[in-house]
Amino acid sequence: MNIQKIVKIVALVIGLIAVFFLIRIMMLGDEAIEADLANQAVLGWFANLAYVVLGIATVTAVVSSLVNLVSQPAKLKKALLSFGVFLLVLGVAWFASSGEERLLTDGTTLTVGQSQMIEAGIKAFYILIALAACLMLFFGTKKMLSK
Repeated sequence: MNIQKIVKIVALVIGLIAVFFLIRIMMLGDEAIEADLANQAVLGWFANLAYVVLGIATVTAVVSSLVNLVSQPAKLKKALLSFGVFLLVLGVAWFASSGEERLLTDGTTLTVGQSQMIEAGIKAFYILIALAACLMLFFGTKKMLSK
């Protein structure tokens, strides 16, 4: 049996289990689930199944991406270069931001580090938006002029 048949069978089994839980939830109804704590266990099992499926999908995506990158050195080089540029943008945003302690509306205090982290995230977002806009403008103009 090849891997595709195994994956199809596992996906079918997970889908059938999900349909079973969905039907049980629909048959119980909202009022019964809210009223009885034992009926809420069905929701817990349904959520746990969703976490398992999310975990499987995440691991599969990460592993297949890493295998693809390792098997093709040119793509690995581009990925590492892109990752380095992203780290550079984060570093510039971090050093360009200044944190200050603030009192929040719920009475808690936002520390200097937390404030700097938030400001750095916002500045990194702005830098990436500006970079994307400039690249789109550059390549759009280049494409118009080449025709």
